[in-house]
Amino acid sequence: MNLGLGRGMALAATLVLAAGASQAQQGTPAHPTADQDRAAMMARLNIAELIPGPSGDEKAPNHANYDPAVANPYPNLPDPLVTNAGKKVTTAADWANVRRPEIVEAYEREVLGHVPANAPRIDWKVVASDPERVGGKAVIARQVIGHADNSAYPAIDVNIKMMLVTPANAKGPVPILIMFGGANWPAPSTPRPDDYARIDAAMKADLAARDPSLAAVFAAHPGFHLVEAPPFRFPQAAVGDPPSQEQLINAGWGYALLDPTSVQADNGEGLTQGVIGLANHGQYRKPDDWGALRAWAWGASRAFDFLATDPAVDAKRIGVEGVSRYGKAALITAAFDQRFATVLVGSSGKGGATLLRRNFGEAVASLGTGEYYWMAGNFLKYNAARMTNGSKLLNAGDLPVDSHELIALVAPRPVFLSYGIPEKGDANWLDHQGSFMAGVAAGPVYELLGAKDLGVGHDYHTAKMPGVNVGLLDNPLAWRQHDGGHTDLPNMKYFIAWANKQLGYQPAQ
Repeated sequence: MNLGLGRGMALAATLVLAAGASQAQQGTPAHPTADQDRAAMMARLNIAELIPGPSGDEKAPNHANYDPAVANPYPNLPDPLVTNAGKKVTTAADWANVRRPEIVEAYEREVLGHVPANAPRIDWKVVASDPERVGGKAVIARQVIGHADNSAYPAIDVNIKMMLVTPANAKGPVPILIMFGGANWPAPSTPRPDDYARIDAAMKADLAARDPSLAAVFAAHPGFHLVEAPPFRFPQAAVGDPPSQEQLINAGWGYALLDPTSVQADNGEGLTQGVIGLANHGQYRKPDDWGALRAWAWGASRAFDFLATDPAVDAKRIGVEGVSRYGKAALITAAFDQRFATVLVGSSGKGGATLLRRNFGEAVASLGTGEYYWMAGNFLKYNAARMTNGSKLLNAGDLPVDSHELIALVAPRPVFLSYGIPEKGDANWLDHQGSFMAGVAAGPVYELLGAKDLGVGHDYHTAKMPGVNVGLLDNPLAWRQHDGGHTDLPNMKYFIAWANKQLGYQPAQ
């Protein structure tokens, strides 16, 4: 999340518009900057200027709105249970066959972008395996690489990085939580002390062979080691909650660390690279092409493809998790891929669980002038300040969909919406209230499909957000605001217990 966007970013986009338009006509530069890429998209859409995004600094002159009294300029949300033709949806079949596809299509066209038909095949391979310990429990960690078929455009090479960690002594397949973030070894095993001694001796012998005078140096200092085993240290008592991965392993789950930036870079200049650039053969996107958020979600779906074939994994109980921008990606993953059993959405803000129509903290303009590359190009239309062809200006109230419908796309599967508190770093910018309202407004779809919602009614205008550390955790649609910061760690133990109940999973004792 970028809290300092302002007029400078919008001005830069405007200044390079002419250059971008020319490049759009002449072809894509080999390595366009983010400004060039955005300007080329603006030219495609006849946008002359974008509305500047507000600052996240509450003391700045152009700070975002934090006054609840004016936070809802477009108070009425699109009804998720009314079709484009104005027909009320009253059956699960109508939802599945008519209304759900309409919402998916609108989200893909106007907000997140379509996945192209030529999205590459991913070939997965386990490249290394290591017996490790997580939270005192024996695990098997496997480094897995997913290579994208680039035979149609060899200039771009995409290799998706994932680390799969499962309990070593599990009596059967275990649930897996795909977690967006770095795909590193959790606790790499180390050689035995005698192996360290052999390594040290081999290194000294090699150096002495290269420089014979070093033999005398090593002989004069027999206690000197080039490499030696680390000293034993007693385990330190944990302060606060153990890491999420430890909690999962101790609860009988496994997890997969998925690096989203190995699918698609987290910046605008990367749009002609990564999986998006590979599908486009290095050219600029079309207005309804996928952005980074949709690409990350697509990457998680390809990870699911691999995990579902692994005998250590319970394919019916694979969930997905992320925080902040990766919280957005986690929700999008579960919304568009109905194979995922559950999702933990951490502090996701605009583009995730927070209502786009809300004027509180992060704005549509923030996404349009900052992290525009997360979204489809068409999303810029709702942030235009001036058009080159004089066409009507659109705003957030004109969006055909909003985040309550993104949540509803997961229904009736379990969704856990998680936030912290501003005082600890989970900034007001994220609009916690806007996410709670979206959860409430998604309730009617859960109810239609025979699942229970948040349990606070369906009036998102008046529903009162629970207090800090007061969870709504009895139903498939869940909410909890913890008293920590920009993380979902304090909610992980609640998520695990809730997910076990929702998914009917009892860890083997």
